[in-house]
Amino acid sequence: MEEQSEATGNGINNVQSLREVPIKSSEHAQRNSDEARQYDVNQYERPSVTVDVLMMSLRQRDLQILLIKRRSWPYENMWAIPGGFVNINESLEAAAKRELQEETGVQDVYLEQLYTFGDPGRDPRTRVITVVYFALLDSERLQLRAASDATDVDWFSVYELPQLAFDHQEIIEYALNRLRNKLEYTTIAFNLLPEQFTLRELQWVYEIILHKKLDKRNFRKKIVSTNILEDTGAKKMEGTHRPARLYRFNPAAEHKL
Repeated sequence: MEEQSEATGNGINNVQSLREVPIKSSEHAQRNSDEARQYDVNQYERPSVTVDVLMMSLRQRDLQILLIKRRSWPYENMWAIPGGFVNINESLEAAAKRELQEETGVQDVYLEQLYTFGDPGRDPRTRVITVVYFALLDSERLQLRAASDATDVDWFSVYELPQLAFDHQEIIEYALNRLRNKLEYTTIAFNLLPEQFTLRELQWVYEIILHKKLDKRNFRKKIVSTNILEDTGAKKMEGTHRPARLYRFNPAAEHKL
């Protein structure tokens, strides 16, 4: 009886061990292939995907955004954020850079993915989901030209925008809020400055983005305490005041901000 019980027990263990053996890769591949053949791509409606590119810069003591005037329907002759549809074999970032170049002539800029907007009614043509990219840069480096998809391209203050196409007013407001939040924990403001700058110029950047005056003493105390600035030893005249020290960004101390 003990031998029979032992044999029975071994049989159970063998069954369990067989169940734990993973499916062979060839069987797994065959199963995936069978499921792929059964999948009906037309079973679900497919939304279109676009990219929009927010380009912001400091111009004339103001935070400005690059807009294009649309050439065709919908929203013909209205101002809009540069962007367009993503091609089927194109990455999102590649599409963003292509559309930016096609509509404004701008090339070779670093883009950061900001957010995705997908309200079902945001585009009168069809169901369109847009992925928004964002960049801060020195506008003096750019050579603008309206290309095939636009009749005009220009800079506008984010605080005095024209009537915009689609939901682009909402997108810009979202981007501005994100930018203000990032001032607290990133070095994003330095993207809007020349390589060397004064503390007064740095404070202007913060005030323009935050859209409010900052206390000079508190601001300088906070910035200097992070050791994120390097004194270049050079100075610059600012109006009738005595020469101001010129600083540069110290990337080694970036984590301290």
